[in-house]
Amino acid sequence: MRMRLFAAVLPPPRAAEELAEVLGGLRDLPGATGLRWTGRAGWHFTLAFMGEVDDGLLPELRERLGRAAHRTPAFPLRLRGGGHFGRRALWVGADGEAATMRLLAERSLAAARRTGITVDAHRPYTPHLTVARAREDTDLRPYAEALRSFESLSWQVDRLCLVRSNLPVRGVRGEQPRYETVESWPLPDPG
Repeated sequence: MRMRLFAAVLPPPRAAEELAEVLGGLRDLPGATGLRWTGRAGWHFTLAFMGEVDDGLLPELRERLGRAAHRTPAFPLRLRGGGHFGRRALWVGADGEAATMRLLAERSLAAARRTGITVDAHRPYTPHLTVARAREDTDLRPYAEALRSFESLSWQVDRLCLVRSNLPVRGVRGEQPRYETVESWPLPDPG
């Protein structure tokens, strides 16, 4: 059996509430009804996307991700600003100890590779949380501009999560991916 997996950092409920409030205002902008807005349950910072992973690899993957978490100190983070990838994806960025988040992403990728999982070619890690997708080419600049001044309260990232992604059922209008945390590991206190 196979599962679609990724390593991630999840925002806490308080930061998600702040983001939901800001996005509520964006949904009133012209053209917003043409976007597919992601829900709170889908908000995450992907560190390493692994794709379809065979169940037999899970024990070793869990062990390696646990070691990656154990070697990475907890760090402060906040949701901040926004941007877009082309004309199809709108995102909110992160502010805080970006270097530590990049390190956790690199260690998560290395854990997957050493387990034997083929991961995408390495490119510079850009922490982002996708908040909307466009079905067709859309000018997302007004939305990114509206997010520019957004800044949530800071929190301490203290867990690395392994998340399973269940893709939406094809042909079911409004269906969104469903995510479940398979396991999580604490990051040590930096003090």
